[in-house]
Amino acid sequence: MAPSRTVLFPFLHFVGALLLTLLCAPCTHAQMIAAHRGYWKSEGAALSQNSIASLREAQNLGVWGSEFDVRLTSDGEVIVNHDPTIGGVTVASNPLSRLKAMTLRNGEAPSTLEEYLLQGKKARTVLVLELKPLKTQALEDELIEKCEQALKEYDLLDPERVIFISFSYHICQALAAANPTFMVQYLNGDKTPEELYKDGIKGLDYHHSVIRSHPDYVQRAHDLSMAVNVWTVDKESDMKYLVGLGVDCITTNEPELARKVIGSSEILPPSLH
Repeated sequence: MAPSRTVLFPFLHFVGALLLTLLCAPCTHAQMIAAHRGYWKSEGAALSQNSIASLREAQNLGVWGSEFDVRLTSDGEVIVNHDPTIGGVTVASNPLSRLKAMTLRNGEAPSTLEEYLLQGKKARTVLVLELKPLKTQALEDELIEKCEQALKEYDLLDPERVIFISFSYHICQALAAANPTFMVQYLNGDKTPEELYKDGIKGLDYHHSVIRSHPDYVQRAHDLSMAVNVWTVDKESDMKYLVGLGVDCITTNEPELARKVIGSSEILPPSLH
């Protein structure tokens, strides 16, 4: 039986971008590049991960996507940050006002999701939104709801503009159930492609060591019309290995190196810059 349109739609978005890139690089299997926490190693971002500047630099570089992390503050605001703390202050047990008093390495204050999305609207770079696991499923559901609300407000709740990733299996299942046309990818690496597919999750985003241990996951996922991303791939040898396996997307702190390895001078179609 052929996969349903609901299953195929998000994967076809990946495939469409891949085919466009393949036209530019006929000698390699085409992959997409996602800048990990933005292109924070660039001069313009001044080593500030998850900053608005790092997103802007990823957009300017023209990579397919830019990954970022969100957490919930004690007063129910969504803030962009990877670690559970900012400057030694715990995100989950402090209000936004206190966290906003912190500064990133480039002098920016940590941004709310809404502030981040203002920059996200300025280019067609796909927003790879990672929702961090929280203490309870109720808090995770609150985070999901507030992320969806913000994306709607900025006209970004669109499967061509955002994909969702998480280490929380509950978050992935809830997002996949509520947004069946969106790409949702599980990060933890402890589920087979078939297990994810059975639970309604149509993508996997695993550490490159997991894929090295289970290289068959790539073809098994593709046989189910699932997309395969791999994180965080910074070494040329790892990039070449994954290119050979045919993964769909590489998340990296070295997007310029990834572009050289993949062999394409342009990752996004010209109309999306």
